[in-house]
Amino acid sequence: MRLLGDEARLRLLRLLAREALNVTELTAVMGLAQSGVSRHLGLLKDAKLVTEERTGNFTWYRLNADVAAGAGPYATIWPWLSETFEAANVATRADDARLEEVRRVRRENFDQHGGGEEKTQLVPGRSWAAWSRALGLLLPSVDVADLGCGEGYLTIEAAHWAKRVYAIDRSAEVLDRAKQMALRRRVKNITWKRGELERVPLADASVDIAVASQALHHATDPAKALAEAYRILRPGGRVLVLDLRQHDEAWVQDTLGDQWLGFSVAQLEALIAGAGFDRVTVRTGARKSGDPFAVLIATGTRTK
Repeated sequence: MRLLGDEARLRLLRLLAREALNVTELTAVMGLAQSGVSRHLGLLKDAKLVTEERTGNFTWYRLNADVAAGAGPYATIWPWLSETFEAANVATRADDARLEEVRRVRRENFDQHGGGEEKTQLVPGRSWAAWSRALGLLLPSVDVADLGCGEGYLTIEAAHWAKRVYAIDRSAEVLDRAKQMALRRRVKNITWKRGELERVPLADASVDIAVASQALHHATDPAKALAEAYRILRPGGRVLVLDLRQHDEAWVQDTLGDQWLGFSVAQLEALIAGAGFDRVTVRTGARKSGDPFAVLIATGTRTK
């Protein structure tokens, strides 16, 4: 019971009761340092509450099956653990959402494709990442602004087909990490700038495409952020917005710093049109049953 008196260890057990996970995935889900996750796992494994299994290059952890069955010495522990797991709080709701993200990433490795009999078709080497990069080769050489670029993953992908990418983020620390990744990958056509979505440090009519991927719900004033996207676009330029559909997961505001709980289709359409864009289109881009988050994809064109 002393071992289980730690909230992080209870969260670990709760996750491992639902899914076998590796240390990297657990670190991402729980938002803890990898060393801390490894230490907690070691203690739980020594207590025989968690089992370890090595497959290929990965080590997977899961709740000991005897614990979940309430067998032997675990007969009195499991009912209490089960009741504790059901009592959701802010931390466990965040864990659940991030676990869904881990599952999504696994699915999008493209190991399986299609439905019915085709779902079991294995095609070595096929991946969504390669497919998106292939589509990028069909795009014209243009100037792109990545607004709220974060760690720079999308920035670097765009740099493979764009003439120049301007990566904007408010965090100097995040920008530094993104720069280091670009340096490791030898990508040189990126200009990094620190700035706010509502005050983009670029000249008027300076880019052809403005991208705001999972950034608008962090903006203090989304309408002003979209007006800035309009300002920096050349006539004929397009804005591309990927953001969360409206949801009720209020914990993201404290845990992730979100300013907005997503946007409805009508809200996002009105915001983009209100910024001056024409030919506005909003669609649902990704949605899975049981996942509290869905992604909206929206575009608009600056025609003047």
